Amino acid sequence: MSMTGFSSFSFSLTFLLLFTSSALSSCSDTSELFESWCKQHDKNYSSQEEKLYRFKVFEDNYDFVTRHNEIGNSAYTLSLNAFADLTHHEFKASRLGLSPALLRFDHRLLQESDDLLLDIPSEIDWRKKGAVTQVKDQGNCGACWSFSATGAIEGINKIFTGSLVSLSEQELVDCDRTYNNGCDGGLMDYAYQFVIDNNGIDTEEDYPYQGHQSTCNKGKLRRRVVTIDGYIDVPPNNENQLLKAAANQPVSVGICGSDRAFQLYSKGIFTGPCSTSLDHAVLIVGYDSENGVDYWIVKNSWGTGWGMNGYIHMLRNNGDSDGLCGINRLASYPMKTTPNPPSPSPPSPTRCDLFTYCSEGETCCCARRILGFCISWKCCGLASAVCCKDHHHCCPQDYPVCDTTRGQCLKRTANATRIQALEKEGRSVIG
Repeated sequence: MSMTGFSSFSFSLTFLLLFTSSALSSCSDTSELFESWCKQHDKNYSSQEEKLYRFKVFEDNYDFVTRHNEIGNSAYTLSLNAFADLTHHEFKASRLGLSPALLRFDHRLLQESDDLLLDIPSEIDWRKKGAVTQVKDQGNCGACWSFSATGAIEGINKIFTGSLVSLSEQELVDCDRTYNNGCDGGLMDYAYQFVIDNNGIDTEEDYPYQGHQSTCNKGKLRRRVVTIDGYIDVPPNNENQLLKAAANQPVSVGICGSDRAFQLYSKGIFTGPCSTSLDHAVLIVGYDSENGVDYWIVKNSWGTGWGMNGYIHMLRNNGDSDGLCGINRLASYPMKTTPNPPSPSPPSPTRCDLFTYCSEGETCCCARRILGFCISWKCCGLASAVCCKDHHHCCPQDYPVCDTTRGQCLKRTANATRIQALEKEGRSVIG
């Protein structure tokens, strides 16, 4: 297990730069275009070799975008967005994460009815009804399933209670481990079941997203702010049922998000082509039509630098029962019939000394001692953690041995030989 560093705060500013086909064709110097793109997206590469390689990738994506946009008869356009320096393989490896192969049992299905589409509005946008939180960014972690699940729970919670609360994907990534695999993929249904079994889920603010998997914070796990009472699977390949569900609340869906055009999508109604092999999870937040063409309004988890500020319009009623990119194949949504529990008490800080505190669920670690007294403290983002003697790292209680040379936390019983060697060198740290 990798060591956990002490908590710190950083802020980043990402700018969106969209190029239409005319702008691309008028720019003769791809090198200057790349330099401008790097500045806008705050790209800094480790070496000139790395920068040259990224430029070659950028050039290839530039050609792909230009060829698509110059056709002129497509319903959507592409752009040199924030992912324009990634190969398609790199993009697929870092930005997906739906795992249909994890499906282990059947769930409750929505019952079909003859009056299926009666009283269904011709269009709906749950963003306009205040039931959709801001677009989030999963980063290089295959946790799209967690963002899709929290988005659906956020939506039904707003509809039922009138309050829009941003919920914690990190709690699902860290703690939902029965079937789901954190950054290595998962399914929305299992996330719903986790929230049901845990009697609720914490907020994004209290248990913020880190972009990687960490040890489950048991203290945060007990802060149950929003609850659900069940979930429903929409019958596969039934677009009318999916439309009915989306008319009532935001709906989690699986799609194929690995098409190259999907990576560089900019705006318009996405029509593919794309496979129906599911590998990505998103959230339907509404539907509408434009010039007689029906589409879904879909919220993604790749930040606002992709698509239309993080959203995509995907063709609806394409004549295929799977739906475009398989969007009709794996849809589900949570149910809520009971109020949320009372708001939890404000978090109690962890006291280090008379004047110094860490947040609830953190451990005080001494950063500097004089004559046996600690005069400076740092906060480890783990409860009941072991503080390493390098004064920069800490380890979880179940991995209590610090190997500061390799930056690892070890179990005592499973790494006896390694621990003995460390102790001989005076580098093993217990507490």
